[in-house]
Amino acid sequence: MITGASSGIGEVTARRLSREPGARLVLVARRQERLDRLASELGAATVVAVDLTDPDAPQAVREAIEREHGGELHLLVNNAGARWAGAFADTGWDNVERHMKINFEAPLRLTEALLPLLRATAAKKGHPVAIVNVSSTSGRVARANAGGYSAAKFALAGWSDSLAAEEAPHGVHVGLVLPGFIATEGFPQAELVAHPVLRRIVSKPEGVAEAIVECGLRGKAETYAPGPYWLAAAARILAPGLVRRAISSGTLTPATGSDKQH
Repeated sequence: MITGASSGIGEVTARRLSREPGARLVLVARRQERLDRLASELGAATVVAVDLTDPDAPQAVREAIEREHGGELHLLVNNAGARWAGAFADTGWDNVERHMKINFEAPLRLTEALLPLLRATAAKKGHPVAIVNVSSTSGRVARANAGGYSAAKFALAGWSDSLAAEEAPHGVHVGLVLPGFIATEGFPQAELVAHPVLRRIVSKPEGVAEAIVECGLRGKAETYAPGPYWLAAAARILAPGLVRRAISSGTLTPATGSDKQH
């Protein structure tokens, strides 16, 4: 099951997973028409059009899996997310809260609803199943004007580590994917792409899809996409002062769009 499947990383991941032998997909996002079109292109796929911040959304997704797939679930990809730029002094708690709702609360509530299905599937099949949480490099290294987004993605990364330890005895593997600057419909990275030098650090969603496969189907614990982005996280630990100076100087603070979701 892939959330945020109507575009960007979610859509590309759905297309990638559809190539796995015997794959039966559940596509979740807000845009019914986009999901229906993708499902028709991929063949047999279940579509659930919901806003994951809605209180009833997790139960609606669970009921669809129980109805269409007998409650069997092998892989949950928590990918849906959003980002709105703004300094805390200007945007305040309201901006932090809406980031937390979609980027942290929504995947937690969905996982809570689906965890019994994952555990039951692992016990029935006798092999591990998986959850993959899509965080961000911003979940390890914060940038100016993106505090709400980073706070939510930091929280998702921390919770993923704890959940992995708790669920391993139940046959549920938890992987974490941390994308860098990825050009998608919801996150176009327009200013970076337009820069003659910085455009080189912008990647495509196909790389993130492969990282999700590595964590979800091959048992990897954590991976950055592209891989070299782990250097930013390492620098944050080894040289925090240097990283802060880079952020303050604008080196790690490209402008971002607003009101973008996937």
